[in-house]
Formats: sequence, structure tokens, C-alpha cells
Amino acid sequence: MRLLLLLFFLLAAAAAAAATNPGDLAVLRDLRKFLTNGDVLGWPDDDDACAWPHVSCDQSGRVDNLDLKGLDLAGKLPPSFPNLGALKGLSLQNNRFSGPLPSFRGMATLEHVYLNDNAFDSIPADFFRGLSGLLFFSLRNNRLLNASSGGWTLSDDIAASSPQLQFLQLDNCSLVGAIPDSLGKMSSLQNLTLAYNSLVGPIPSSFNGSALQNLELNNQQGENKLSGPLDVVATMTSLQTLWLHGNQFSGPIPDDIAACAALATLRLSNNMLVGLVPPGLAAIPHLTEVWLDNNKFLGPVPALKTGNFTFSGNGFCADKSGVACSPEVTALLQFLAQVEYPASLLSTWTGNNPCSTWLGVTCNDGHVTLLNLPDLGLNGTISQSLGNLTNLTNVKLKGNHLTGRVPDSLTKLASLKELDLSMNDLSGPLPHFSRTVKVNVAGNLNFNNPAPDPDTTTHSNDASPHPATTPTTPGRSPVSPPATPPGSDKKHSSAVVLATTIPVALSVAALISVGAVFLCRKRAPKPPHTASVVVHPRDSSDPDNLAKIVVVTNGSNSGTSQGNTNSGGSSGVFADVQMYEAPNFRIAVQVLRGATKNFAQENVLGRGGFGVVYKGELHDGTMIAVKRMESAVVSNKALDEFQAEIAVKFTYSNYKPFSCLHPLTGKISTKSDVFSFGVVLMELITGMTAIDENRVEEETRYLASWFCVIGKDQDKLRAAIDPALELTDETFESICVIAELAGHCTAREPSQRPEMGHAVNLLVPMVEKWRPLSDDAEDYLGIDLHLPLLQMVKSWQDAEGSLADGSILSLEDSKGSIPARPAGFAESFTSADGR
Repeated sequence: MRLLLLLFFLLAAAAAAAATNPGDLAVLRDLRKFLTNGDVLGWPDDDDACAWPHVSCDQSGRVDNLDLKGLDLAGKLPPSFPNLGALKGLSLQNNRFSGPLPSFRGMATLEHVYLNDNAFDSIPADFFRGLSGLLFFSLRNNRLLNASSGGWTLSDDIAASSPQLQFLQLDNCSLVGAIPDSLGKMSSLQNLTLAYNSLVGPIPSSFNGSALQNLELNNQQGENKLSGPLDVVATMTSLQTLWLHGNQFSGPIPDDIAACAALATLRLSNNMLVGLVPPGLAAIPHLTEVWLDNNKFLGPVPALKTGNFTFSGNGFCADKSGVACSPEVTALLQFLAQVEYPASLLSTWTGNNPCSTWLGVTCNDGHVTLLNLPDLGLNGTISQSLGNLTNLTNVKLKGNHLTGRVPDSLTKLASLKELDLSMNDLSGPLPHFSRTVKVNVAGNLNFNNPAPDPDTTTHSNDASPHPATTPTTPGRSPVSPPATPPGSDKKHSSAVVLATTIPVALSVAALISVGAVFLCRKRAPKPPHTASVVVHPRDSSDPDNLAKIVVVTNGSNSGTSQGNTNSGGSSGVFADVQMYEAPNFRIAVQVLRGATKNFAQENVLGRGGFGVVYKGELHDGTMIAVKRMESAVVSNKALDEFQAEIAVKFTYSNYKPFSCLHPLTGKISTKSDVFSFGVVLMELITGMTAIDENRVEEETRYLASWFCVIGKDQDKLRAAIDPALELTDETFESICVIAELAGHCTAREPSQRPEMGHAVNLLVPMVEKWRPLSDDAEDYLGIDLHLPLLQMVKSWQDAEGSLADGSILSLEDSKGSIPARPAGFAESFTSADGR
């Protein structure tokens, strides 16, 4: 009986050996061949693969586990490897496998895969396709450079391919690009490590509410790293480990970080995080490690109970935890938080003494008396905390992008003398200040106020009260609103809007484009100061189609119009609409608000002396630029200079614009003309356009800034000169002089730019050197080129003078005063277009 049993078991074992799947056996033999040290495996030459070391099989003889970790194996995986169709577990970590990874596509039974700590050098795009049973995957520490591409991107379909994935470990494996949105949608994912790669961009919003327990995104490589705010992490309430150090994350720590009650390890060091550390961080019960080093945190050091807490390299007001800041520092930092921590202030608003080097802060007897922060691009709202600066006498915040209401806490400042909030985006009503306080809220389009009463703010040192809707602006004449009929309780708008269409992508430089003009067939009266004015371009295909001006007022006493004008009423906020129009189209202010997202800050293109320019998009996709002018400066001079913008910055749809346009940072004046002239000189020297986003070298895309750098180096300047210029030692000497002049003309500060007279005096001696070699063009645009330069300029000015008819030009007059179409322009390009 015993012999029979023994024979039975021997036969069963033999049957089992014979049952090893032939396909799996072939794959294992291929694997041994592809290894340079295959003998390490200890696999015999028989067919009983299920009995080989490191191999396990299921009852049907299919290989279901391959455990080869830490054997120092060297070589490649064979292309046939994915044919192990029943494999569940694969452990190849800590070896010397190299070469490309074969696609694991369709290996649906795989559950645990460890490929980490090898030398694989590439991965196919469809690697994860069809790995529907995958639970755990590690590929860390493999330089998957994918040949010349420098890395690989994780396909966004990984969520659909591996919906049960719980652990994904891809740190230090040359990942590039953004974090896929789909990772945030994987409800089963608990551990995600993507550290030491080259990932860029923010943490996707799809991670909102994710069930992740461990998230490691630290130490991305390269100039650009992971960035953006951390708001989304506060919604990931299951987090236990959060490693974000060594990146470019910005903004403050979310106030609701305390919602991550299970958090044990938080590493945020070496980022660009700012602001006050929220008190809720100290309320997290299980924190054992917190790294805050080398950011721009301010205020008090949080009182954390953890023993592993580092916070050096910040702007805290104390060098130990739990020490409060001074009351004035606390108030200023709360203000800083409300204006969204602008970079211009973060570098100096540090420590516990605002009277030291804090930008825009002036003190007297150790107390803050002046907050002077105009034109800094501040966003957000004005904090009530300014009311705690009890010694404040002056607050100057004009020319920013502040929104919301004026805090009533400012009315309690007994020492306050001046409050300048002009040219922002604040809303009313204005709190009632003492009559001794000079308040300026000009240029806030959304501002409205209650009727004045005896306690209403004054705007000078006299004793008579004035409504807060008509403040004066320093250096400008006060502008009063038009008379309102007795009994009318309608309030006036406080802005003028000027709009033109833009047929291509907008730039800060461009205010107008396709044939945009500011012309009327007959002189029309100036629009009311409390109106919204829309200037439309004429249709460039129809020379008789004039520009159109639309005036929308919200008062019942509207102005009148002359010429081609339509008037009509409207219900609701806007009571009267006047239109100076050609047969083009109409835009009301309501539409402009919609097109610019209610004049949103993200749509600001630039800020000029008379208002702000916004980009917008109409419902039909037409791109427009809208200049919103403050009513306090809508004078003849303002509208005349807006005409100057139209005339100076002309473009034509069939031709590339003459790209001497420069940002709208000041009034259209001689100094901005000098800047444009300097850019033109640079274009002439280099043969390059002022702005070209398609240039390969990023630093050359903006000619003015690049030229100012290379213009000081003669070798670099010589290399940058347009090859079309016949370069000799003599001409190079002249070019150097002109290059230096161009640099001065484009100086950052207008006060540092020369007058045009200086440029003329410098260029006059070069006229003979730069005279055209051919005399074919003796008369160009009606100007004798043989005249001395100053006489040529005088002739041109005389010709220009004959065109003007007051502050608004006549289209017919311009046609007869400009020479014929220049050579090289299409027949359809008329002198009117040129004007």
C-alpha cells in the first residue's frame, strides 16, 4: 500500500511538471537568455518551471508570481514578457535591469509590480493600458529619459486603465509635464509619490476631496517646478503625510488646514509660500514633524508642540514660537493678507519693526503715520485692521486694483487727514468721515454714494462739504457732474469707457487695430463727464463707414448729439443711450461689462494716465480692448490724447503692424514718443520686430529689454546687426552711437529719457553717412530728401499741421492732405487708412 501511495504521488508530481504552461515556460527561458548573468537564477534546463527557484504557479500551471528582487541581475526584459498572462506578482526591484521596458498592456491579472531601483531607460506610452487589476506599482529610481525627449509623461488614462490602484510610486523616474487630472479622481488611491521628477504646474483641482493618505511631490528638478496655491490640500482631510518641499508653491497656507486632522508630517520648506501661518496648524493633534524653512512667512512663529519643527529663513517677527508681534505689525500684516501678499512688499515687510525698512511705511515717534502704496498693482480688499493704526494721518492707495468697500474702521482714526483711494475698483457707499479728512475716490467705476449731509467728507481744507463722488485728483482740475433735474434721485456713473476691436491675440502694447479711428464727419459736443463712451472702429472694407461713439448715461439729464446720431432710452440702471454711429454694430456698457468679466483684474492690459485698459471678448468671439477712463479727468485734453493714441498706434488688417508699440504706463506724451522712437531705432539696427513670441531664444522675444543688455557689448551688438546693413568700421561706429541713443530713449523711468531735440542733434551729423546710396527716391511722401534733416522735419510738421481741424479730425480733410499711397501697399490701402 505504501509503495502504491508513493507511486501515486510521483505520478502526480510528474503530471504537475508536465502541466506547466508552454507559453510561460518560453517566456522564462527568454528572460534567462536576455540576462548577462542568468546563471544567478539557478534555473535548470528541465521543463518543470513551476519548480524553479523564485517562480510560483497556480493550479493550472500558469506562472502567477516571479520574485527576483535583490539578485543583482543584469540585462533586459524580453519583448515576450507580457505573455505571462496569469502573472499577479512581479518583484524585480534592486537589480541592474536596463534598456527599455516592454509594454505591460493587457496584463489584467497583475496586482503588485515592483520595478524600482533598476536602470530601465524608457517606457512605452501604452504601458499601463489594460492593467485593470493593478493595486500596487513602483517604478522609483529609474532614469526613464525616453531617448531624446528627456523624460516621459504619465498618461491621463491611468485612472481608467487601473481603477483599483492604491499605491503609485513614481519618484525619481524622469517624469515631466503636469500632474494628470485623472490621478485626483482615483477614489481608491491612498499613496502617491512623485518626488524628484521634473513636474510643473499646480496640484490639479481634481484632487479636491481626495482620499489620499500620503502625498509626496517634493524636490522637483529644473528651473520650473510645481507651483501655484495650496488651497486644494486643505480639502484632502485623510492626509497623514504631505511632502511639498523643494518646489515653487506660492500663496499662504490655507486657513482651513486644520481640517486635515490626521496629518502627522508636513514639509513645506524651500518654496515661495507667504503670509501668516494659520493658527489652525497648531490645532492638528498628531503633528510630529513640520518644516517651514526658507519661505516668506510673516507674523508670529506658530506655537507647535511637535519636537521636529524648523522655521528659519522667513520673515517672522520673533525668533521663537509663541511670541506675539507688536499691535502695529499685526495690523499691517492683516492688511497685507487682504491685498493678497504682493511680492513688492514681502521683501521688506519682515520682522517686528515697521518703522525700519518697510516699503511705503513712514513713522513718527515710533508709530506708523503714513501708508504710501500707490500704483503697486495691489489686489484684494482694504482690511478693517487699518483702523488699529491709531496714529495714521495719511493713507495713499491710489492706482491699484483694490475691490470691495472702504472699511468703516477708517472713520474712527482721529488723526487721519488724507485718504487717497482713487483709480481702484472699489464700490460704495463711502462711510461718513470727519469733514477734516480729504478723501479721494475718483476713478472707481462701481462707486456710488448716499446723498451728502452736513457731515460728508470735504476734499480740501475749506469748511464747505462736497459729495464724495466729485473729489479732486492732485495735479488735475476738479470735474463736476452735469446738473441733475430737481427731484431726481438717480446717481451718476463715474467712468468713461473707450473700446476698440482687436482681431488677433491681445497684447499690453496694443490698444487699437484693424483700421480703428476716432473721427466724426461733423464736430460733436463732448460727451457728459458722467457717461460711458464706446468708440467703435469703422469697417475697413467700407471707406465711408465712419467710427461710432456710443454714450450711455445713467442720469435723466443726458447730453445732446449732432451728426449721425441715434438716441434711445433704456430701462433699469441706464436711463439714456446716445449713439454716434456708422452702420456697424452697437455695444452698451452692460455688454462691455460682460465682455471684460465686469472689468476683472485678470483682464487688465495696462494702466495709462487717464484710465485702465482691459481686454474683452464679445459674444461672437470678437476681441476688444476697453479703456475705462476716470470721469475726473474726462476733459478736452484727455479725449484729445486718446485720439493721439489712435493716431500714433495705427495698424492695418492686411499688413503686420509697425511694432513700435510700447506698454500703456503713462500719458501719451513726448516721453512715450521718445520710447517708441528708441524701439524703432532698435528695429532698424537689428531688423527684428519689437515683440515676437515665436523667437526660439526666449530672451530675444522682447526687443527693447534684450537690446538694452546686448547693446553695451560691442561684440554682441555687432552680431545682432541686421545683415542687410553693409557693415564697415565707419558705419559700425555710427551704429554704436545710435544704439546708445536707443538705450537712453527706452529707459525705464520717463524722466531718464532724453528730449527729442537731443536725439535730433545727435543724428544730424550722421545724415550724410546714412543718406541712401540711390537718388531714385528724391521725393518721398511729399518731402525732399535732399533737404537738411531739420528742414525735412519742419516740412513734415507743416504738412501735419494742415490736417488738423481742432481736436477731432475730419476724414475728408485727411484724404486731401496726405500724399498718394506708398509703393508696395495694396490698391485698397487708401490715404485715409494711412491717416
